[in-house]
Amino acid sequence: MSDCESESLLSFDSTTKTRKKGIVYLSSIPKYMNVTKLRELLGQYGDVGRVFLQPASNPNLKKRPAKHFTEGWVEFERKKVAKQVAELLNGKRIDSRKRSKYFDSVWNLKYLPRFKWVHLNERLAYEKAVRKHRLRAEVSQVKREANHFSSNIVRSEKNKLYQQANVDFNVRQRLPEEEFLQNKNSVPDIESRTDFLSKLFD
Repeated sequence: MSDCESESLLSFDSTTKTRKKGIVYLSSIPKYMNVTKLRELLGQYGDVGRVFLQPASNPNLKKRPAKHFTEGWVEFERKKVAKQVAELLNGKRIDSRKRSKYFDSVWNLKYLPRFKWVHLNERLAYEKAVRKHRLRAEVSQVKREANHFSSNIVRSEKNKLYQQANVDFNVRQRLPEEEFLQNKNSVPDIESRTDFLSKLFD
């Protein structure tokens, strides 16, 4: 193999070698910051690839999209650039202009070594599954409580009906007049009583 051929092979290997990408983690996202603005600010230091910002939890998310993000990940096309950006900007003010929305905000950047975008996708999928599982558990708990409550109501209603059906008011009914007179006439007179007592004690 000639020297020219070996040089061409080396140059081919160096160009075909894929560059390792680097990911920077943002632990806090200032208000009014979005993906477009983040690309604009960080794109000044190197080629930015994928960007993901975690939206803040919003109970009315279906009605109104969230405008605030809690954390984010930015992928740079070169790992070296990602390291430099994290070291250079971490703790620095985002914008030095006083009229800027980000004048009071600082960068919170951290380079993630050996971290790939696949890991982020796995984490997001795991968190989504956990949220789904938690939501199912909450729904089933609410259903159990509702069923328990309704069964208690039905049971109490049945008990009320049963008690009303078996109520003993202990009402003493008045005797008919004829029976009352008959009982009155059947009372022994005083003489018969004295005779009876005398027979007993004699």
